[in-house]
Amino acid sequence: MKSPKNYLIDMDGVLVSGQTLIPGAEQFIERLKAREAKFLVLTNNPLYTPKDLAHNLQRLGLDVPAELIFTSAMATASFLEKQRPKGTAFVIGESGLTSALHEAGYIITEHDPDYVVLGETHAYSLESLTKGIRLILNGARFVATNPDPSGPTANGIVPACGAVAALIEKVTGIAPFFVGKPNPLMVRTALNYLGVHSEETVIVGDRMDTDIIGGVQNGMESILVLTGVTKPEDISRYPYIPTHVYDSVAEIQID
Repeated sequence: MKSPKNYLIDMDGVLVSGQTLIPGAEQFIERLKAREAKFLVLTNNPLYTPKDLAHNLQRLGLDVPAELIFTSAMATASFLEKQRPKGTAFVIGESGLTSALHEAGYIITEHDPDYVVLGETHAYSLESLTKGIRLILNGARFVATNPDPSGPTANGIVPACGAVAALIEKVTGIAPFFVGKPNPLMVRTALNYLGVHSEETVIVGDRMDTDIIGGVQNGMESILVLTGVTKPEDISRYPYIPTHVYDSVAEIQID
């Protein structure tokens, strides 16, 4: 039997929806393990550490160890480490982002930092945004974890990193560098983290504008599942198409 392909799998809208496991997700992960396929759960969510996310998935009934979860916060930390090793940053975000930056050797400070790094937070404060704006105007480079304009919660959508980044850009006139999907950098960083090649890897996602375009830009096979953001009638609006479309991960067989 030939070796199975590798998989980069989006989390929200693919494996879980809010705090609910998507039917078939557990069996899909078990099929990957049974075939000894290499896989990585890939998320633009920078709020939580991989251990936090692994614990939450475990609570919902999905056994994915922390070392198989890769976040936009980790990709951002990897990018900054390569750009300016042992640098400094003023961070607007939660523990998922600050922990990743600390692990990359970064010092978090509000005094003349190399970067202002914007992520997600449970409560954006005008004070921290104003401080970040002033630091950018004073010469700090502006980096953001992901361009998502909104995010889902149990009570409805909330502003996310992309929307807040637009506010900062409007004030400063300086656009951020977004690291997360659909930036091909995040997918390539994840491939390197997993130690695999794009030609032998499938990306699975629920969004045409982040997951599927990430696959197209990196020359990967792609699978769109219809359990999240993109609906069947949306697909034809894009100039690129997924390799496969399934109702959910329950239908994916491991090649």
